[in-house]
Amino acid sequence: MTDPTPETETPPADADENRRQVLYWRLLARLFDPEEQPGLESASLAVVEDIGLPPGLLDPQASVDSVVQRHPELADEFDGLMVPEDGDEPRDRAAEVRRAALLSKVLLNVFASPSGSVSAGQLAGWQSDAGWLERALGCRPGDLRGGRAGAGTGGPGVSPYGTGGRGRTPDLSRLIPQIGPELGAIEADLVKRMHLREVLADPKLASRLTPSMSLIEQLLRDKNNLSGVALANAKALIRRFVDEVAEVLRTQVEKASVGELDRSIPPKRVFRNLDVNRTIWKNLTNWSPEEEQLYVDRLYYRHTARKTTPQRLIVVVDQSGSMVDSMVNCTILASIFAGLPKVDVHLIAYDTQALDLTPWVHDPFETLLRTQLGGGTDGTVAMALAQPKIAEPRNTVVVWISDFYEWRGEELFASMAAVHRSGAKFIPVGSVTSAGRGSVNPWFRERFKDQGTPVLSGHIRKLVHELKTFLT
Repeated sequence: MTDPTPETETPPADADENRRQVLYWRLLARLFDPEEQPGLESASLAVVEDIGLPPGLLDPQASVDSVVQRHPELADEFDGLMVPEDGDEPRDRAAEVRRAALLSKVLLNVFASPSGSVSAGQLAGWQSDAGWLERALGCRPGDLRGGRAGAGTGGPGVSPYGTGGRGRTPDLSRLIPQIGPELGAIEADLVKRMHLREVLADPKLASRLTPSMSLIEQLLRDKNNLSGVALANAKALIRRFVDEVAEVLRTQVEKASVGELDRSIPPKRVFRNLDVNRTIWKNLTNWSPEEEQLYVDRLYYRHTARKTTPQRLIVVVDQSGSMVDSMVNCTILASIFAGLPKVDVHLIAYDTQALDLTPWVHDPFETLLRTQLGGGTDGTVAMALAQPKIAEPRNTVVVWISDFYEWRGEELFASMAAVHRSGAKFIPVGSVTSAGRGSVNPWFRERFKDQGTPVLSGHIRKLVHELKTFLT
């Protein structure tokens, strides 16, 4: 007979579970109280060292970047860290302890943000850590915060970084829409607590800033109070952000569906249009069994010309403070569509006053510099500019981006209904953010639904698809 297990000996599975709980208890204690708990700190240090991870993971002052620089082998472990595992695989409790240590580092650095005044270095450090959290969720850095406008090629929950070799199945549809706005709110708060004007006046400090939607919003709000070096640095950051977003959106527009083939136009007889399969099929009667050769009498080419009809796109954007993300994205998107053949793009921004930005629609940077982010909204003034532009309703699409909390709601909806009845395609949009969130006035939402033009809300790719379907 074998001796029974001593009462003091803990089974391996229970030991791993205890280690994991120690790490998570420390995480919760740190999140709710910045003062360290000596018992939890020493126990967590023992766990981290026991599983072969660097003690730097427990240093709240160390960024994830610094940890990865010292230990490059950890980079792959952070990627896809929070993407759920395949439910059919047995639980690896030892791996769960390791994952808890890495996850605690990312969450603590992001959600235990610095207090008091924020420096450019602190903001840049937080943005970098937030990028690691987004990578852990299977997204690209910036996706969830409304940064580079949906840079992820596969959308939320689809990791462009792979699965880190852990056989994980991306399914974060519930978590991501909630965590994205929270990250954006934290970043916005950090930007507000930073002495932005002083940072912009110092080229070295300004160079440490990473363009993000929160930072761009503050720059657009404060641009009239800047001058000299500060204004030049602000414009450089806005230009850089616009170019990054435009590059991503341009790719999405190019990948969207295009118009049907126009078979009335003869195909161009060039090699790249040669239809090899059809050519072989049509010439099979010329096959010589004795010579084992196919004699080609005629070459066949593919039609590539697309049917295009001159279309007018009228984009009306609410530029009140609550719609900054949509304002930036749609301004850039309008400029991209303005570059397409046979698409006549008009852009109108409004709060309590309306501004026709069509002369600058090809340059989103100049357009954004002319916006004035306001507080109230009166869509009737924007409709007064938009309606005269609808010359041929059947070839016109009106995209109206707003949360629709309007001063004269009934009057505005009546004019929108008239646009819809005229034959123009009317697309009400509640938000076209990177995170896909937005609050829409329930009164307008119900009436748009009854009218047959439901509010489009979500990721900007939805609007790209809708516009390409109509315009090409």
